[in-house]
Amino acid sequence: MPMSQTQFSLLAKERTVAGEGFNRWLVPPAALAIHLCIGMAYGFSVFWLPLSKAIGIDKPVACAKEMSIFAELFASNCDWKISTLQWMYTLFFIFLGGSAALFGSWLEHAGPRKAGVVSALCWCGGLVLSAFGVYTHQAWILWLSAGVIGGIGLGLGYISPVSTLIKWFPDKRGMATGMAIMGFGGGAMIGAPMADWLMRHFATPTSVGVWETFLTMAAIYFVFMMAGAFGYRVPATGWTPKGWTPPAAQTSNAMITSKHVHVNKAWKTKQFWLIWAVLCLNVSAGIGILGMASPLLQEVFAGKLIGLDISFNDLNSDQKKQIATIAAGFTGLLSLFNIGGRFFWASCSDYIGRKATYAVFFVLGFVLYASIPGAAHANNLALFVLAFCIILSMYGGGFATVPAYLADMFGSQMVGAIHGRLLTAWATAGVLGPVLIGYIREYQIANGVPKAQAYDVTMYILAGLLLLGFICNLLIRPVAPSVFMTDEELAAERQLAHDKVVASSLTNSLNTSADAPVVGALAGNPATVYLAWLAVGIPMALGIWITLQKAVVLFK
Repeated sequence: MPMSQTQFSLLAKERTVAGEGFNRWLVPPAALAIHLCIGMAYGFSVFWLPLSKAIGIDKPVACAKEMSIFAELFASNCDWKISTLQWMYTLFFIFLGGSAALFGSWLEHAGPRKAGVVSALCWCGGLVLSAFGVYTHQAWILWLSAGVIGGIGLGLGYISPVSTLIKWFPDKRGMATGMAIMGFGGGAMIGAPMADWLMRHFATPTSVGVWETFLTMAAIYFVFMMAGAFGYRVPATGWTPKGWTPPAAQTSNAMITSKHVHVNKAWKTKQFWLIWAVLCLNVSAGIGILGMASPLLQEVFAGKLIGLDISFNDLNSDQKKQIATIAAGFTGLLSLFNIGGRFFWASCSDYIGRKATYAVFFVLGFVLYASIPGAAHANNLALFVLAFCIILSMYGGGFATVPAYLADMFGSQMVGAIHGRLLTAWATAGVLGPVLIGYIREYQIANGVPKAQAYDVTMYILAGLLLLGFICNLLIRPVAPSVFMTDEELAAERQLAHDKVVASSLTNSLNTSADAPVVGALAGNPATVYLAWLAVGIPMALGIWITLQKAVVLFK
């Protein structure tokens, strides 16, 4: 689109090119503002129980036994099954992966601000439509609004900062993406307690408070996500941090390229599919555990969690409530390690390399998964919990490290689009992992295996998945020179992406852009950076504090 048609648009990519003196540390909190909101997708299970009695209020009004799931989608006189509601969770990650793959190239050309705004409209609009679905008691509206529309918002919001952060932090690619993607892991840590409080606040004798909570959270999230979207800035092409020398000039590391591969070629390379398999196998091993963490701890240790040597089936209702509280602390602890691992492991990858980082994930993960049955049989709760905490840290770390892995392999020009297509691995793992662990558990129990031992085979299978992941990672080599874009192709792509090229005499500063009058002196003021970080840091700190309080119960 010609400049004359776009220069006055607040959403045009040209308007987001940073002006001289812009502080790059303003971009990570903008990304966090969006990721902390869409990360609530992980915490949607807080709505299942209230929604399962939206009509009965005190207890569910059961649908007729012969009613099909299709009929249940349109029924307004009986309560939904939790299994019906959980399809929203599945749809989240199917459409997250699908939309990221489909719109990744568009994002590179449109810019992160426009993608962030569309993400806010989809995610928050999905919550508003979900409120209508709850109010009219139509499950199909929930599937369509939260699951499909919201899922598209998740995909666009998730990949919106990736390419931008990698370009702002070529010297710290892993750390930069780790900071943003950490927010997606932390979204539920903040959103779930907030949703619980709001539902109790809005609950009445005729309402469980869910539709009111959806509307309130949509409004709060919309403010934060729009602030994040308008906080995005992109550097001019050719900009580098002061004093930093590009890798091609300082190292012979063949795993970090200084050239660029077009997304249409990248996904056809064996390197892309090997990294796809690496992510899919790492996520499959972790996501199933994340979804089954609470019942897993309860069924494996049962009465031992409260000092009684009895199995899960022999516990009375009060005792089951006690161990459920302890299991909630376990789940909270895993969430913290999931979040912290995203930043820790991605930052480590800046020093030891992406391939070595994934090798650690697979080798250490294999050892830990293989040791879990032994720890369970020995009643070693501390070792059992520690193993899962480390595993979940590497699960989160895998998400945060892979964008930098792709940038090293294929260059930074179209890494957002390439990352978008790679996220289909997440959508695949989101189905494979939970199905694998769930069905194997049910098969074991149906064949008389005690619940405390029903996960042993699963742990060994997950260890096997990580072994396959290790082999895939080992096979990754630099891409062939013929795959890279020529100088002419790169120039054409940058023109399509509306990139502004910085003059060679200004390599360590930025040209004044159309947005410079808006940003002004604020962009370079340290106080602005501190305020931006406080805006996202305070909610994160509160979420961590609440989670730690729950986790302490595990060790009492």
